[in-house]
Amino acid sequence: MSTVKEDLDVDEEVSSVESDDVEPTVEVAKINLSKRRTIDNLLEERRLQKQLADYDFDL
Repeated sequence: MSTVKEDLDVDEEVSSVESDDVEPTVEVAKINLSKRRTIDNLLEERRLQKQLADYDFDL
């Protein structure tokens, strides 16, 4: 262990860059989630339409 204390340089620009990068990531995540929900809804609608077409109405 050393008894000499060294000054550490803190780069504050790194933290400001990180906070700037967070917002676009959130926007991309929201867009991707929205697209995924749209795709899920379309697939569900297609599945239900197929079930309806295959349903035997002559009970």
